[in-house]
Amino acid sequence: MPLNIPDKLPAIKLLREENIFVMNETRATHQDIRPLKIVILNLMPLKVTTETDLLRLLSNTPLQVEIDFLKIKGHTPKNTPLEHMKAFYRDFDELGKNNYDGMIITGAPVEMLPFKEVTYWDELTEILDWAGHHVTSSMFICWAAQAALFHYYGIPKYPLEKKKFGVFRHTYSDWRLPIFRGFDDEYFVPHSRHTEIRKEDILKVKKLEIISSSKEAGVNMVVAKKGRQFFITGHSEYSRLTLGNEYWRDLSKNLPIQVPKNYFPDNNPDKEPVMRWRSSANLLFSNWLNYYVYQETPYDLSEIK
Repeated sequence: MPLNIPDKLPAIKLLREENIFVMNETRATHQDIRPLKIVILNLMPLKVTTETDLLRLLSNTPLQVEIDFLKIKGHTPKNTPLEHMKAFYRDFDELGKNNYDGMIITGAPVEMLPFKEVTYWDELTEILDWAGHHVTSSMFICWAAQAALFHYYGIPKYPLEKKKFGVFRHTYSDWRLPIFRGFDDEYFVPHSRHTEIRKEDILKVKKLEIISSSKEAGVNMVVAKKGRQFFITGHSEYSRLTLGNEYWRDLSKNLPIQVPKNYFPDNNPDKEPVMRWRSSANLLFSNWLNYYVYQETPYDLSEIK
């Protein structure tokens, strides 16, 4: 089944070129189906790229999914046209009146700042508190995972000596967890971050459970409230070229950056990257939508508690 996304969203054309079935709002209104309602707070600088990456993965289920894009009020992105933001994004003042089956909050380029020094920290924490009573299951990615763990459970983040950058091998704690249904025993996840959360801090909080990790990249996925909260430190949503684009961008700015590990064949940036994480990424998002959103959400969204 398709995604139900706003008419004229740039991602529609890109996804159709990849032979992914998407449905715009006009067509979807003629189907007598209650779609899953997902809200995405996109904090990444390249909004269109992130929209496309997430929608590509959310489309890979038999469920119809309706997407709302949420933005931080008063924050003007530097890398996305204002017309795009006005056309497709809404403030929390408007969307906060709704209930949602699921929510995704992305990473953000603010990880070197203390949480409370982020200019939109107060609004973000308001959204996090709201989600506890208005969203069935939430997925927090990269910096958002760190921010949510800090806000909800007091888990600190720590600076890394050098950027954790590359594609790393992961294992999970229990194959019987629905989120890992269909996964191989080992799977790969891209990481791109300057900070980390630590296992010893998470183990002190009984409400939290580490369910996947990497010998090289550390903690990857933490779950709470029986799947109502997923905290993910990596970027399974990244497309093939994302890490490479980050590498060439930083190199052009003379920033200290190493070649991403396990990414370019023979560690040669002139070669096309190997895509090692597509299947597990699709499973991650489809399992989340199916087992933790669709199977758990009430038909009447006003009944979310």
